[in-house]
Amino acid sequence: MKRIKKAVIPAAGIGSRFLPATKAMPKEMLPILDTPTIQYIVEEAVSAGIEDIIIVTGKHKRAIEDHFDAQVELEITLEKAGKKDLLEKVHFATDLANMFYVRQKSPKGLGHAIWTARQFIGNEPFAVLLGDDIVDSEVPCINQLIDQYEQTQSTVIGVKDVLKEDKSRYGIVEYDKRDGDLYEVSKLIEKPKPHETDSNLAIMGRYVLTPEIFDELDKGEIGAGGEIQLTDAIEMLNQHQKVFAYNFSGNRHDVGDKVGFVKTTIEYALKSSMRDEIQQFMEQKLKELK
Repeated sequence: MKRIKKAVIPAAGIGSRFLPATKAMPKEMLPILDTPTIQYIVEEAVSAGIEDIIIVTGKHKRAIEDHFDAQVELEITLEKAGKKDLLEKVHFATDLANMFYVRQKSPKGLGHAIWTARQFIGNEPFAVLLGDDIVDSEVPCINQLIDQYEQTQSTVIGVKDVLKEDKSRYGIVEYDKRDGDLYEVSKLIEKPKPHETDSNLAIMGRYVLTPEIFDELDKGEIGAGGEIQLTDAIEMLNQHQKVFAYNFSGNRHDVGDKVGFVKTTIEYALKSSMRDEIQQFMEQKLKELK
């Protein structure tokens, strides 16, 4: 049995929901407090034992590579100024993992982004972590899925229940059997219309995939939005190889949405050293709104 040691993080999207901020800055570099969102994702992968991470980028994404690279001049400046705490933070980002990059040359969808990493992955199972979801949990979210993969030796998708009116925003999982929080998938539907499914189990940006997924992605099937969808490829894989969904434990933050991004920032601020000041500010604002 092969332990999962590689992960793919797709980061090629244009970040249209955050324009004009993302005109020149990758949306993955937008910070929650002082840390870019993509670093939270990388930290989750590393804490689960992932050693090699490939980030799929696009045009104007060099800032991501720079962030995880050494910045010698900055490090010298911080060291001379005696700012050891900041220097440690800079070193931490640089030394997190073995980082690799491949460019998705045209925006053909999430499935195509994963396909571009096929040579890096080879014939191994691997993890996928999407940057729009930050998960707070005692056991790293992707680690929970890896544990399930080791039991099932099959593709495992991270899921959560969503409201009926939100189903059209996600890939939805239908299932035949259930064992606690583990579901044996019968069907996957990308962004279904309200009448298409009764299931509320939504895919939440965490996957452990077997290498056979590339055989399905090779077909280049066009799905929702005129793009090559990963959900569709997993649905085709499910026709001849078992696929499972796991309702992971933890608090999921949607940082790909402006409201979710603001909520996440507030929540992280209330867990930080600035808690008292932020709480007083919020209480004052609530009084003013009454």
